[in-house]
Amino acid sequence: MVQLLSRHKARRNLLRCPLYVSQVKAGFPSPADDFIETRLSLDEALITHPVATFFLKVDGDSMQDAGILHGDMLIVDRAVKAEDNHIVVAVLDGEFTVKRLRKSQGRIYLIPANGEYQPIEVTEEMECSVWGVVRYAIHEV
Repeated sequence: MVQLLSRHKARRNLLRCPLYVSQVKAGFPSPADDFIETRLSLDEALITHPVATFFLKVDGDSMQDAGILHGDMLIVDRAVKAEDNHIVVAVLDGEFTVKRLRKSQGRIYLIPANGEYQPIEVTEEMECSVWGVVRYAIHEV
């Protein structure tokens, strides 16, 4: 389950934070460079289609093996065409859900990324629409 938070507004008054030239090592430490390459706006870096982008907060653990955790903020783009194997936000029988879209032999499935949950085959009896493709999941570490 996901909660709709807000629509992204037009790009203006962007917060620009320093982007350093050095990459941070996740292995053996090395000295950091002391100069900034440029300034980075997360709006510009993460949002391709501002008027078609919205944010959702994740409620649940059905996508944890895909790196989408309870409490994460999702950046969802409605302008991206949902393709097989994309992670999508869908409305299934009136409720939001985030799952991996699978198309196989003329059938459509919404696949969780947690073995505790079963895939959902979307049938003609169900009301289902894809609201957008998940582009990023942001979570606290």
